[in-house]
Amino acid sequence: MGAPMATNLVGAGFDVVGHNRSPAKTNALVARGGRAAATVAEAARDADVVVTMLPDSTDVLDVVLGEGGVLAHAHEGQLLIDMSTVAPEASREIAAAAAGVGVRALDAPVSGGEAGAVEGSLSIMVGGAAADLEGAQPILSAIGTTIVHVGPAGAGQTVKAANQLIVAGHLQVLAEALVFLDASGVDLDAAVRVLGGGLAGSTVLTRKAPAMLARDFAPGFRLALHHKDLGILTQAAREAGVVIPVGAAVAQLVAALVARGDGQLDHSALLKLVTELSSPDRTEP
Repeated sequence: MGAPMATNLVGAGFDVVGHNRSPAKTNALVARGGRAAATVAEAARDADVVVTMLPDSTDVLDVVLGEGGVLAHAHEGQLLIDMSTVAPEASREIAAAAAGVGVRALDAPVSGGEAGAVEGSLSIMVGGAAADLEGAQPILSAIGTTIVHVGPAGAGQTVKAANQLIVAGHLQVLAEALVFLDASGVDLDAAVRVLGGGLAGSTVLTRKAPAMLARDFAPGFRLALHHKDLGILTQAAREAGVVIPVGAAVAQLVAALVARGDGQLDHSALLKLVTELSSPDRTEP
């Protein structure tokens, strides 16, 4: 998702210097008017704002706090916006370390999938100081359309964990509904259309049902990443003393798909498992 987000920043008129651990991935940014940096230090050293978008907590901690990382080359007053989905505790650790060197830090994970990243219509949940969000607003407005301050450092990640719980739950019950409708001989396209116009309608249904009906599981958001996110949710819920029985069940189903080798498929591939459990003789492609 980082590539289309960076492209949208270029389109909004920002001078964007990108770095990726796979250098070839910066080619698209350069082709659209951005610049490439060979190292994290080169990308961060002279920037007014540093935006990170990485797979997991350990990646962000390494890039931000590690030797040769962002904070090692930061300057006072710089704004650091981490838009990855990581553990709330990791965001709090980064915010504390950033404050120690005069850097303002926000955790600003996003929701909306690859399509939202391309469209610039992401929902952005922001943790950190409200005054720092004000400074980040022009940048975030080039990436998303719903930008909300949800609390202090780590709060953005907590809300993102809740988001991933809701999305996973929606996908699972949508998969169950589609298998149920199919087994009952109902016109699936017609059923999805009418369901989308009622209380059952949702962004998940609108965006995911067509591909699910076509059994097209090309990744917009990979099961492996949702598996990681549900692990963050499970840990955070445990620490908060909250029981999430439905979330725990879906987390196990996602884990099963990842364990058997489906982690690179879209998270809508929950449909595969529901289909197979309902019809043991049928294996989804």
